[in-house]
Amino acid sequence: MTPTPPRTRARSRRALLCAALLALTVQAGAAAPVLAQDPVGPGGPGGRDCVRTERPLDGKARRVLDITRKAKSDLKLNSVEVKVTLDGREILTDALGESMTGVPAEPDMHFRAGSVAFAHIGTLLLQLVEDGTVDLDATVRQWLPDVPKANLITLRMLATHTTGLHDYVTDPAFGAELETHPFRQWTPDQLLAYPYSHSFWYEPGTSWSYSHANYLLLVHALEKITGTRIDRLVRERVTGPLGLRDTRNNFTPDIPSPVLHAFTSDRGLYEESTFWNPSWTTAPGAVITTDICDLATSARAIGSGELLSPRSYRTLLNPGTVGLGGASPTCPASICLKQTPAKHFGLGVIVVNGWVLQNPSFSGYAAIQAYLPSKRLAIAVSSTKTPTTPDGNTAEVVAQRIAAALAPNDPLAIF
Repeated sequence: MTPTPPRTRARSRRALLCAALLALTVQAGAAAPVLAQDPVGPGGPGGRDCVRTERPLDGKARRVLDITRKAKSDLKLNSVEVKVTLDGREILTDALGESMTGVPAEPDMHFRAGSVAFAHIGTLLLQLVEDGTVDLDATVRQWLPDVPKANLITLRMLATHTTGLHDYVTDPAFGAELETHPFRQWTPDQLLAYPYSHSFWYEPGTSWSYSHANYLLLVHALEKITGTRIDRLVRERVTGPLGLRDTRNNFTPDIPSPVLHAFTSDRGLYEESTFWNPSWTTAPGAVITTDICDLATSARAIGSGELLSPRSYRTLLNPGTVGLGGASPTCPASICLKQTPAKHFGLGVIVVNGWVLQNPSFSGYAAIQAYLPSKRLAIAVSSTKTPTTPDGNTAEVVAQRIAAALAPNDPLAIF
């Protein structure tokens, strides 16, 4: 989000929001002095490396590759990484374009995954409900007594964006600071100061509006409840059991090697943004990087409810958000988006025409993990920009084209 000039501001705001909202776009725990250590080494689930699909390709794989190549050309992308699976079996894994000038993109390169962490945290929360550790409708007053309206806000509301708190990402004051200081290390208290300076959009639980502040508070509450840092909780209960060996949190802007580099024109000049500080995107301990193979596994596992009971899985897909939102005297329709059966926010995930997804897009990185339970189809895409790439989450566009070919009756129509 860029405060000047107006055209740049609009472009950047769309980029920052791409991972957060449905018809719009998309991201307080205790900071740690060292990086979290992953207990397992590199490589995908079961030790399998993330590599290109062996040649020659079959017909379906060639079709997906052709679609991806054309989308890369049409969207003028610097790189596209893609993995598609059907019923858990690989259709295609590939990487096109460059990470940097003269450095080819490879499937095992790591990139920032932003709001994908929200899907993992949502699953974690439902696991804690299942084992009786917490009540989804408990208010946060006992753990976060200083939060405004803590006696009304529940864990469910934080996880489903129904608290009424403003989103600091769309606050012009925050945008101006972020544009000027992209390497700044943000603390949760500094970020929460922005929504706390505004009145609530509505009374908690009565409508829907996306706010990154919700997941800052949710993480802080979960750490208080369990006495465990969020990166460890997610690793123990979600990413570890799923074998996501290349999905990990970083407490600094570092990205594990090999790195897929990112570039953006958000500040008016096309520049590298790979190591801009992502501390503003969510709570410490939940700022993750991943590779395309882990992203596809995450899409399938989260989208199918692999780690949840059938009852919790139903809650993941519709925790009571359907029917909420819409314009009101205190909240415009552009903020309080109407949540419909076809398009709504679940509990850490977005549901679109039966697809279960997350779609991070910020600081030059764009990605999507999407799963269609009825077809057992998983699509994972990551993309980076050239100076002439159009605005918006371009990984979504690539995924939409692949989905149209493989599941034509189930459009992945996010916008």
